Amino acid sequence: MGEHVIKLPDVGEGVAEAELVEWHVKVGDLVREDTVLAAVMTDKATVEIPSPVDGEILWLGAEIGDTVAIGSPIVRLKVAGEGNVKAAAEAAPEAKAPVAPVETKPAPAAPKPAPKPAEPPKAAAAPKAAHPASASGAPRAEGEKPLASPAVRLRAKEAGIDLRQVPGSGPAGRIGHEDIDAFVARGPQIARATGLAQKDGVEDIKVVGLRRKIAEKMSLAKSRIPHITYVEEIDVTALEELRATLNKEKRADRPKLTLLPFLMRAMVKAIGEQPNLNALFDDDAGIIHQHEGIHIGIAAQTPNGLVVPVVKHAEARDLWNSAVEVNRLADAAKAGTASREELSGSTITITSLGAMGGVATTPVINYPEVAIVGVNKIMVRPVWDGTQFIPRKMMNLSSSFDHRVIDGWDAAVFVQRIKALLETPALIFVD
Repeated sequence: MGEHVIKLPDVGEGVAEAELVEWHVKVGDLVREDTVLAAVMTDKATVEIPSPVDGEILWLGAEIGDTVAIGSPIVRLKVAGEGNVKAAAEAAPEAKAPVAPVETKPAPAAPKPAPKPAEPPKAAAAPKAAHPASASGAPRAEGEKPLASPAVRLRAKEAGIDLRQVPGSGPAGRIGHEDIDAFVARGPQIARATGLAQKDGVEDIKVVGLRRKIAEKMSLAKSRIPHITYVEEIDVTALEELRATLNKEKRADRPKLTLLPFLMRAMVKAIGEQPNLNALFDDDAGIIHQHEGIHIGIAAQTPNGLVVPVVKHAEARDLWNSAVEVNRLADAAKAGTASREELSGSTITITSLGAMGGVATTPVINYPEVAIVGVNKIMVRPVWDGTQFIPRKMMNLSSSFDHRVIDGWDAAVFVQRIKALLETPALIFVD
């Protein structure tokens, strides 16, 4: 038998280090070639690290949240044959020294006193006898998180049951539906009462991966950019009618249109008149980099957090092509497959919370850009037309600007131009 060392590979041009955000294996696991061992993150792009060989995990070289340099050893495996490490290295004590902390790290997630959860199910066969015992207190230590599937947790929440009070009969004390049934069978009064039990536990969550990247980026933007936010109301009734009409003409080569492609085309036309909005401000050097190409970032919520995939050269895309690219990037972002190039290079950003968009927001500029356009939700409101109130579909745009380089007047002119284009959508198609 031999030993094979896996080093952190080059995960992108110009990247010297990456943050370890997830382990897919633990010490003692048997893995096959191409098994995903870990995931690392750089510039909001997640890269999976596969195993090049079959073997058994002997050592893991970092913890979640650690920054690892390219070329650093991250995994040691026991493999058939000589491996890629000299035999002398196998006897080196440092190769096995890190095993202990890696093995003990997952331990808190599984309750140590495994025999305890196994005892209550015996009492479940006789609910009347178990009734007084369940009132004596929780079957697990204070602060110890019960193990259960999302479905079981949802059922317990809807029933008002505190899972800390429920003994689990599964491996490592895992709680199943049958345990919920047994708990409720002991008496409905107890089941209801535990829903109001005092809770004193505190869960410490380490800020790592994408969440840490977001925190750093937001702190940088708010600490260095003096924001000015301009909110304007827009009548999108005509735009929504046009969008609905275009969507009725179903074609295989045309995706369903949302508001975003129309807004992107309006922004392209407005930026043509105010190119200073399509810029990056290097405040350290005191230089504004004004770009000819319009690269629009689309802030997208994913299961892991906020990312900003970029529609490159929006000035060269028509309405339909813009929609296709937005959909492609959104799918890649949600699946976690967006590349580093697809998540960088924006010159101005759109942020939208869709139906949750609220009445008004104060978007944070995507540093080092100088402007961001925020989309709020569309609502039907009564609008006075001079003689009567009529229902109209109204939407607010909440846009923020870097007040160091964009004056309030210029910000207002930009938003008012977008307003005019969206309220009279035919103008979007006029060159």
